[in-house]
Amino acid sequence: MSNIVILGSTGSIGRSALEVVESLKGEFRVLGLSTNSDIRTLYTQILRFNPEFAWVRDKKAAALLKSRVKGATLVLSEEEALDRMVRDPRVERVLLAISGSAALRPLLSSIEAGKTIALANKEALVMAGPLIMRRARLKKAGIIPVDSEQSAIWQCLRSQEPASLERIYLTASGGPLREMSGAQIKKVTLKRVLDHPRWKMGKKITVDSATLMNKGLEMLEAMYLFGVGPEKITVVIHPEAIIHSMVEFRDAVVMAQLSVTDMRIPIQYALTYPKRLNCAFQRLDFLKLKSLNFARPDFARFPCLGLAYRAAKEGGVSPCVLNAANEVCVEEFLSGGLDFVSIPGIIRGVLDRHKRIVSPGLSEILQADAWARGCARQIIERRTQR
Repeated sequence: MSNIVILGSTGSIGRSALEVVESLKGEFRVLGLSTNSDIRTLYTQILRFNPEFAWVRDKKAAALLKSRVKGATLVLSEEEALDRMVRDPRVERVLLAISGSAALRPLLSSIEAGKTIALANKEALVMAGPLIMRRARLKKAGIIPVDSEQSAIWQCLRSQEPASLERIYLTASGGPLREMSGAQIKKVTLKRVLDHPRWKMGKKITVDSATLMNKGLEMLEAMYLFGVGPEKITVVIHPEAIIHSMVEFRDAVVMAQLSVTDMRIPIQYALTYPKRLNCAFQRLDFLKLKSLNFARPDFARFPCLGLAYRAAKEGGVSPCVLNAANEVCVEEFLSGGLDFVSIPGIIRGVLDRHKRIVSPGLSEILQADAWARGCARQIIERRTQR
């Protein structure tokens, strides 16, 4: 039985991971769970899985949960306690499903402890990819991607010579606005943006899918995970979301990974690797597939994808700045403080203003992140005052 910790257990990835754990009875012991503030869901998970530790970022919510938990689970809220939880010598695998830049610190702690990390967060790698991958190699920490696209690439590259890789084809469903014209996108509502045709995800990632920034962040993530430049990563719109990504090799062979659109499948692979255990979830039926379609992304209608490629080519702190500005824009859009079509313009404005640093350390990355958030808020505030 493998001891695991699930960070971000109350989000969509965390809940799916616990469904995987339940389906593979006897394979895992859940040692720790964490949430930002959703103690209602976390309390239910504690009753079902009886973890030793439950960590809550919101201190008031943590205090309330402490008063409700009567069993052996220890409820924690200090940042140091989260570090101790992932560094516990009994923990073999950490599933990191915290969204946004908040995942950076626990990811680094997990790496320092030499853990195997099932990584479902892309923002931390976008912020500090070169630093993270260097530390992982030094500490011999394993990073197994959970996102279906990165998992597909990772599986296609297993046992292949790195020099034989010619091109990565990163597939994208196209998001909820794929078939809309530019004029229609200008009038789009929050409800429509959050109505994804293929995947059930959290609000932030669903907005990113609508702008195609999610695919831009995945392109940056793939750069660092697989050690390639942006010129070797091509985004392909694939509305059926059956092929999760492809890799072309120098001998003209293309390998692809296919499965139904169910995040529990790549989660199970990341948790059980190198084993492939029996899957309790839906399987692909080729006889029911009518067609698989592919198209180029429209950079004019979805400029955020082009901004991500720009940040990739600039390197240094540019990807961190891009991610920070995007997080602020998405927060403002979800709260009603920013219209959808203004998102790329704000991000571009922050990228244009930032000070380039070629090889940043952790402190410089954190400073760039804080600066970009402040700059994005200033630009948004000026727009609302017009």
